[in-house]
Amino acid sequence: MVFDTVRAHAHEAGVATPYLLCNLDVIDAKMARFRAALPGVVPYYAMKANPDARVLERVKALGGHFEIASIYELDMLMACGVDPREVFFSNPIKPLEAIRRAWEAGVSTMAVDDLDEIAKIASVSPEIKTYLRLETSNTGSDWPLTGKFGASTAEAIEIIDHCAERGLPLIGLTFHVGSQCRNLDNWHSGIENAKLLFARMREAGLTPTLLNLGGGFPIQHTRPMPTIEEIGATVHKSLDGLEPEITVIAEPGRYLVGDSAWMVTRVVGTATRKGHRWIYLDVGCFTGLAETLEKFDYELLTERHGPETPMSVAGPSCDTADTLFDEKMLPEDLSAGDFVLIPNAGAYTTAYASTFNGFPLPVMVMLGA
Repeated sequence: MVFDTVRAHAHEAGVATPYLLCNLDVIDAKMARFRAALPGVVPYYAMKANPDARVLERVKALGGHFEIASIYELDMLMACGVDPREVFFSNPIKPLEAIRRAWEAGVSTMAVDDLDEIAKIASVSPEIKTYLRLETSNTGSDWPLTGKFGASTAEAIEIIDHCAERGLPLIGLTFHVGSQCRNLDNWHSGIENAKLLFARMREAGLTPTLLNLGGGFPIQHTRPMPTIEEIGATVHKSLDGLEPEITVIAEPGRYLVGDSAWMVTRVVGTATRKGHRWIYLDVGCFTGLAETLEKFDYELLTERHGPETPMSVAGPSCDTADTLFDEKMLPEDLSAGDFVLIPNAGAYTTAYASTFNGFPLPVMVMLGA
């Protein structure tokens, strides 16, 4: 049925490949499932995963909140009618002008992980509420996010004492378990560490009111991942004993939108080099599949039924980095002009895309539109 829909768009609607074919109803289902698995945890959509206005409007209609990484993302949300007072600025390091503009627009809660950032925020307004990003285990995540952000325990204690001494409103803690996290213990250890530091905050005279579980909630992809229900059970158990005045939020991004869309592409050419088969698509790492540069795997679906053989799969640009897969089992009769569908392409595809080499950005087409 999906290929029938693809052909209808190609021939009737005149949509050229590559494009994303999106079903917004999937986002409804994923939001409902998230809330059922994590009752009491408020979802703040990580809009960097897919900032398409129609996605943002659907999340808003579902009662979701938003977290941003830049002032430009805030502008997009405001254009969709989102109240800035309900937005969290989760990038731990922000330009001074972005802090000022966000504060003036109504954003009052921002992430930090360093004393320099706290000083920068306080220079804009000492009334801006902050929450401290902690380093935590990323073991078992497809993309560990440690190193660039996250305060160590010793650094966190220094930041807590600094804010307490100066009367700055440090209100909470956050961590990130790593993208596509396969290790349930990362959530457990992150929450347990936060509990210890909440106690330190109280000892210092601060009143914690926020725990942000961050992102990392995986989609079911090409290898087994914990379900949101399994993650929810771990989180629920770990949160036991947390003071009721502490609001718990999370930042699902890929989880909400990743499996809402297929990338629709075509084979633009084939070649045999030293006895090895190559397939070239009209989408590549620069035009929507940037995560393949980090060895993110995708399933490729075709309408061909011939015997499968290992093939290299490349994008359309002249850059050798635009080799998506070195060995992908595909039908050996795959030919130029054939459609190829790539599931689970709703996150970090169009958001990453560029027009390198002059190739157009993939548009996003709504199913049924």
